[in-house]
Amino acid sequence: MGFIGINIEMDNMAIIRPRLNDYYNIPVTQNEVDFAIPYLDEDIPLYLDPFLLWKSPSQQDNSLHTAITNCFNNLGKLVTTGKESVALDILIQSSECNEVGLGNSKKRKGTCIGEKKGLEILSLFKDIPQIKESGFVHFEEIQLYVESISKDRVSDIACNFIKSFLIDFTLEQCDKYNIPIDRTKIKVYDYKTHNFIDEETYLPQNPSTREPILLVPKRWLRFVPWINSEDYCDNFFAKKILKPGEILPDRIKILSYNRNNYDQIQTYLKIKERSSKDCANDPLFTSIPILSAKNKISTILKIPTGKDGNADKKYENNICQLLPSIFYPHLDFASEQSRTDSGILIRDLIFYNNRSLSFLQYFYDEYNCRQIVFELKNVKELLPEHINQVNRYLCEQFGKFGIIVTRNPPLPKIVRNTINLWGGNRKCILILSDSDIIQMCNIYENKQRFPIEVINKKYVEFTRLCPS
Repeated sequence: MGFIGINIEMDNMAIIRPRLNDYYNIPVTQNEVDFAIPYLDEDIPLYLDPFLLWKSPSQQDNSLHTAITNCFNNLGKLVTTGKESVALDILIQSSECNEVGLGNSKKRKGTCIGEKKGLEILSLFKDIPQIKESGFVHFEEIQLYVESISKDRVSDIACNFIKSFLIDFTLEQCDKYNIPIDRTKIKVYDYKTHNFIDEETYLPQNPSTREPILLVPKRWLRFVPWINSEDYCDNFFAKKILKPGEILPDRIKILSYNRNNYDQIQTYLKIKERSSKDCANDPLFTSIPILSAKNKISTILKIPTGKDGNADKKYENNICQLLPSIFYPHLDFASEQSRTDSGILIRDLIFYNNRSLSFLQYFYDEYNCRQIVFELKNVKELLPEHINQVNRYLCEQFGKFGIIVTRNPPLPKIVRNTINLWGGNRKCILILSDSDIIQMCNIYENKQRFPIEVINKKYVEFTRLCPS
């Protein structure tokens, strides 16, 4: 079991999009852990897809899928035995799972479905004879019958019905990575009583809200469930049901058709099952292919300096697409941050410093660098004001280490400016030019070394110029 951390205080550093491991100073990358690292102040834009558990080679995953399906089908049993109010209460409680932090909420706080929507879902067990008799095999097909039920509800319902497993998985990962856990109460679904009960356990907690956090295996996560209404409408209804020349009806009419044509839905589900080999989990970050990286650098080199024709925006956009892939998996991408400085729109790239390499650990220790900010400047010549600009926000928020990405190597006077800044305040500002970005892309292509090592090379060159 992970160590219990009750009164751990975060330092005064404000992290952009803070994650659980950042708060507790745990140096792991998203690539190396088996779970989706949760944000503390917003959701992860992914969803648990029950179909991934159904198609998994793991018997454990298959059993969990069966448990989810049985729990949902038990609602139908309650409905058909005169206990609709009990079924409704369970369904409403299962419709939101804030502990997993999956979805699009910016506050890690969602809302349960209302009574009206819950009754509409439960009516499927009464209005469709086949469902009344046999229940669901893939409960996510409710998206094809009920308006406003989509990936977020499917994910939350599934998570709630296997919350007991997620607690065990979370404790296992906390023990493995030394993530602090605290005593907490959490509602779990009891398979014996078929109801939600309060359980006391130990889990990591959100430092701001003290709400418990559950970790979810990456292998179950997708941006869109394999079975979803958009896919059904575009790739089945429009192609298999509509006659040539017919216009796709509105969603309400399609849902009504589905309720009255159960066999068509089953045909769609069988197609999805047969193509299950194409269903895979979605990674939280995907690097661009080598060819795309080469195309990006080619595009960047053709962009003129300055702002004419939105050249600065084109430069920023291409750099913002290139660098997260170049640095992955050693730096996890945190955010593109647009801000205004004296009326000028500036684009920053911010990465978590996971300390995955020795020199990144050194930056963390020497410069208090918990996040690395990259300032993008599409200018022909860097000026002292550009250095001063970066200097102003190299403080507690980012530490005392930052990088400027620009077009040409800096003039000697600018280099002296950065050296003086280091000598006076022990702040380090490195400058990468087009030639450095080209070198990174070449390394990215040949895979002999890591592109991020160019930053270490630039730092070594910088320190040789600094006074001893």
